[in-house]
Amino acid sequence: AAPLGTLRASSGAPGRWKLHLTERADFQYSQRELDTIEVFPTKSARGNRVSCMYVRCVPGARYTVLFSHGNAVDLGQMSSFYIGLGSRLHCNIFSYDYSGYGASSGRPSERNLYADIDAAWQALRTRYGISPDSIILYGQSIGTVPTVDLASRYECAAVVLHSPLTSGMRVAFPDTKKTYCFDAFPNIEKVSKITSPVLIIHGTEDEVIDFSHGLALYERCPKAVEPLWVEGAGHNDIELYSQYLERLRRFISQELPSQRA
Repeated sequence: AAPLGTLRASSGAPGRWKLHLTERADFQYSQRELDTIEVFPTKSARGNRVSCMYVRCVPGARYTVLFSHGNAVDLGQMSSFYIGLGSRLHCNIFSYDYSGYGASSGRPSERNLYADIDAAWQALRTRYGISPDSIILYGQSIGTVPTVDLASRYECAAVVLHSPLTSGMRVAFPDTKKTYCFDAFPNIEKVSKITSPVLIIHGTEDEVIDFSHGLALYERCPKAVEPLWVEGAGHNDIELYSQYLERLRRFISQELPSQRA
């Protein structure tokens, strides 16, 4: 799919960034929707510029979702999805591009992924004054890697892992039974350290990250809530199934408030 837009600095206005839409965008934003999107760069501890996007979907929203997206997209391509998701879940959405993606500088690497989400977390907390108990960490596919890492170190309102991987080696070599020192993205070793409620979502016919990864993480996660296994769904189409929004709504609007009571 052609990108919907790109993130770049506005001419003549230092520090001001803007989402520039392509003429071929298959989703035409209204001015009201454009007004809800704020974009800006921040700096990671590893010196990279990290592009950030804040989508104010709902005035006075109880939660803000810190969304770590999948591998083949950037903020410009995800922005219409964020507007739709946030308005349906009654949450605001904050997202960022990994080093080497979109308008973010540097190169993609595991260490940069962890530094990038740290920078996004700090920007969300300091720039907007959002407290950790109002932040839901959401990771999709490769985005579950920085999400699990951050959630294993900080307490937050909740965590959503969408089509997660257990580790890099286990994706490449499915028979891998243990985590080696050179293994990348070892979610399976970190998920047990998460102290916030965790919702795991996975398609049973995932052709990129096998369904067994979601099951294994669920079994290793003491804070896991009732998962969502989407029968027949693959890696990139879970959002098209009605159970997806239904389960997220129930988690956010019913289960989280009852756990806090």
